[in-house]
Amino acid sequence: MKEVVHKKLNELQATAICGNDISSSCLYVSALTIMYAGQYAWISLLFVAVVLFLFRKIYGEVVGALPLNGGAYNVLLNTSSKRLASIAATLTVLSYMATAVISASEGVHYLSNIIPQIHHSFSLFYIDISFITIATVIILLIFTTLAIIGIGESAIVAVVIFITHLSTLTLLVLASVWFIFMNGFDVFSMNWSLPITSGTIVNALFLGFSAAMLGISGFESSANFVEEQEIGVFPKTLRNMWAIVSFFNPVIALLLICIIPLAQVGEHQESLLAFLGQTTGGSWLAYLISIDAVLVLCGAVLTSFVGVSGLLNRMTLDRILPNYFLKQNKRGSNYRIIISFLVLCVSVLFVTKGDIIALAGVYTFSFLAVMGLFGIGNLLLKFKRKKLPRPEKARGISVIIAVALIVTAFIGNMKLNLTSFYTFLQYLVPAFGFVAIMLNRSLLIRLLIEALEYFYTPLRKIVIFSNRYLLKMNLKINSQEFVFFTKGDDVAIINKVMQYVQNNETTKKLKIVNINKDHIDNQLLIIDLKVLDRAYPEIDIEFIELEGEFGPDIIDELSNKWNIPKNFMFIGSPGDRFSYRVSELGGVRLIM
Repeated sequence: MKEVVHKKLNELQATAICGNDISSSCLYVSALTIMYAGQYAWISLLFVAVVLFLFRKIYGEVVGALPLNGGAYNVLLNTSSKRLASIAATLTVLSYMATAVISASEGVHYLSNIIPQIHHSFSLFYIDISFITIATVIILLIFTTLAIIGIGESAIVAVVIFITHLSTLTLLVLASVWFIFMNGFDVFSMNWSLPITSGTIVNALFLGFSAAMLGISGFESSANFVEEQEIGVFPKTLRNMWAIVSFFNPVIALLLICIIPLAQVGEHQESLLAFLGQTTGGSWLAYLISIDAVLVLCGAVLTSFVGVSGLLNRMTLDRILPNYFLKQNKRGSNYRIIISFLVLCVSVLFVTKGDIIALAGVYTFSFLAVMGLFGIGNLLLKFKRKKLPRPEKARGISVIIAVALIVTAFIGNMKLNLTSFYTFLQYLVPAFGFVAIMLNRSLLIRLLIEALEYFYTPLRKIVIFSNRYLLKMNLKINSQEFVFFTKGDDVAIINKVMQYVQNNETTKKLKIVNINKDHIDNQLLIIDLKVLDRAYPEIDIEFIELEGEFGPDIIDELSNKWNIPKNFMFIGSPGDRFSYRVSELGGVRLIM
């Protein structure tokens, strides 16, 4: 049977998929930034463009060296421990959750310009609920249904929405420039002369910069589907997203300051660009912007559902989450993951009462943490994977400056809205607790066995039944075998491998495999392995020597023969002369 080869995404398609997310941020970030930085909002947004410029090379180096899906989770999984990688994954899920809720809520607010009745509310069980909240839940339900029945992102639809959105923004900019040309700079002069509510210009720029960091949401999306892109497309998507954010976000903020009195910004913060269109072009432009906003924001909701499904599926395959989430329907969708994500989204909507500032804060904290961890992953890649080939490199000082700016923005957002930070912690702490339990479940099972045995006499029957079940469960967890491909490394290298497996994986069996095509004598390696086998009595080391050439074919063959997933196979960092890209090895993990 002929293997089906999926067509890779070109530059426009890949940019559209992630660009719909990042370019939609101008629909709400302009109002947020102006509320904190006032007439200096456009300068704060320019600072954000500088941060994004620094992260272009940071992402380019990491993904160029490890061109695999997963973003921050992937780089930390291949450069540090599974625990740190799981933290990045948890934060990514939180950012997806807040993005979905913000996008759905903002889409409804723009829809209210077309259907004013949405602003009404009703009482249910003596609780006042707005139609905007109900409409937001309906949008989330619609995309939950679409994701469950298997309708994923379509590159063609993404391109149409992307081009329509950029065309609409361009039309809004041109209409605003013409409005200023016809009416002058009186409003700008009035706004510019207003006193600074934040105290000093520096403080206003700092608070505005912190709020404006929400405007780069979606920049990390391209790294999550890099394997579906054509070779060389990924760095172009970073360049294109940077150009879009660097132009539209500051320019639109500046045009708003030139046209709309700052006192009116707060009154129209949920649909500020539609109000700008109404002012500069009339009702037709306001309707066009509202329709475009609904489309592009709904596209961002779909991105969240698709992205979180893939991320949680990989975490489950890596045994961070329970196998319960692997259950699929007939269309191949992980419906349990999608429904669980819907519950989280609806809960955060009601906890924050649909407050866009609180929602933006929850997203910003999680997103900034992910960006910071990605920068740390870049530094770890430089330190621990020096030999790994990469098409470009970010200077160490640039990475440190970028991470420092991320930390600054994180502190700034805490100062802006401490309540949002507490809401962020309300979801973060339980999520970390759940992941910690899954990572240490073997230890917890053993503790539970010992606890049951302690109460053995009064609860003898329960203990016997529970011990049998728990021992069987623990045996199943520890029965998973792992593989390390060695080139004939010395005992120090193999010892580090054993330490990594002992600290990060739950297993009783490790296969050390040497693909020997030159008939090199491995007697010294065999002697070393016997020593390590005694040094690590809890792990059974099996040495296997095979003839052939190391590459994707033999990895596929051994994975199928031994029934060991490729993400449970490890290698050291390949050198410049290695014949294959890391992405061609099917997900084999780098641990040295």
